[in-house]
Amino acid sequence: MQATNQDNFHHSRESLEKKASEDIQEKIVAAILFCCALISIVTTFGIVFIIFQVTFEFFQEVSFADFFLDTKWTPLFAERHFGVWPLINGTLLTTAIAMSVAIPLGLCSAIYLSEYAPPKVAAILRPAVELLAGIPTVVYGYFALLFVTPLLRNFLPLEIFNALSAGLMMGVMITPTVGSISLDAIKAVPRSLREGAYALGITKLESIFKVVLPAALSGISASIILGISRAVGETMTVVIAAGQQPKITVNLMESVETLTAYMAQISGGDSPRGSLNFKTLYAVGAVLFILTLSLNIISYWISNRFKEKYD
Repeated sequence: MQATNQDNFHHSRESLEKKASEDIQEKIVAAILFCCALISIVTTFGIVFIIFQVTFEFFQEVSFADFFLDTKWTPLFAERHFGVWPLINGTLLTTAIAMSVAIPLGLCSAIYLSEYAPPKVAAILRPAVELLAGIPTVVYGYFALLFVTPLLRNFLPLEIFNALSAGLMMGVMITPTVGSISLDAIKAVPRSLREGAYALGITKLESIFKVVLPAALSGISASIILGISRAVGETMTVVIAAGQQPKITVNLMESVETLTAYMAQISGGDSPRGSLNFKTLYAVGAVLFILTLSLNIISYWISNRFKEKYD
């Protein structure tokens, strides 16, 4: 009896020691994860602080009126102009072209893979489509410059550097983003909604456009806005294929310059650190940050506003 009590005592003691050891391990892991999350947050705030600190210094030398009301951007010329609208125009123009390609391609591929493709075919095609996202953007840029532009110049009077070629390749690059997120949103729609639509006598195509897509509107809208955000922030493709001619135009065949292209130009090291030209890098970066942040906020709002909940 005494031996049994001692065995129980030792067993309980070992259990308590093991539990205490596991608690310590969990606390260590939790602390490590917390530090990782904290580092990412601190880094983000540090980047934002530095951007807006130098941007504030920029606006000590350049007025808001010159930056937001002027229609010329020539900070590197003898006759300086600091109107940011030509850069914004180039960014929005290439983004519009890219999304006119990415939205139909991405959405159609998502509909096919979720509603029509056999499981074996979908298992092959989805990784193949998503593989496009793994291609370096510099490859897209040179492909647009050396293949797409010469091909289109057989039919259109394009400049060597132009918004159309850059936008088309950006659209192909963004298609996996739109398609993958839209596919997940469509697959999340319960099968019962589809079966209910079939029970009412409508065709499969009608059920897709009248039932499935409206039910997946939240995820589809979020995928489109995230695609726009990526297009706005794309650098290498527009640097190589779109050129560096800041102008306000809607002509797709002309050379334009985007916000990111100018930032890449200045970051090459030709402008001395602390100079006004160098500070324009941060001012343009602040505009780009505000644009992408606004798009992410809109995406989050749409996802919550149109989110459907199913039991």
